[in-house]
Amino acid sequence: MKLFDLERRARTQGGEYVLGEKDLHSTACYLVFGILQGGEGDRLVKAGKGYEEILCAVGGPLVMHTTSGKITLPRGHAVHVKEDDSFVISNPSGDPVIYVTAGGAVVQ
Repeated sequence: MKLFDLERRARTQGGEYVLGEKDLHSTACYLVFGILQGGEGDRLVKAGKGYEEILCAVGGPLVMHTTSGKITLPRGHAVHVKEDDSFVISNPSGDPVIYVTAGGAVVQ
């Protein structure tokens, strides 16, 4: 079993790290660990073709900017992101907010 320091990797990769095929040698699943600094925004959330995701606000609220308008995702809440969905998220607070996205291939 291998441990992955996702927070360190996210900080060195511009605020987000994808734990996926290059680390896991598998395409069955992946996990995104992200940190949005206070007031930071416009981070794209989009599942790849053939994939779906679950986005969870872990460390505080996120604002999702969708075609339907702004939706607040409170801390501890999650949303299902289908393969054709895309939107940007922002951090409305003054403190860093951690979020995770878990994804996997759509089964046909």
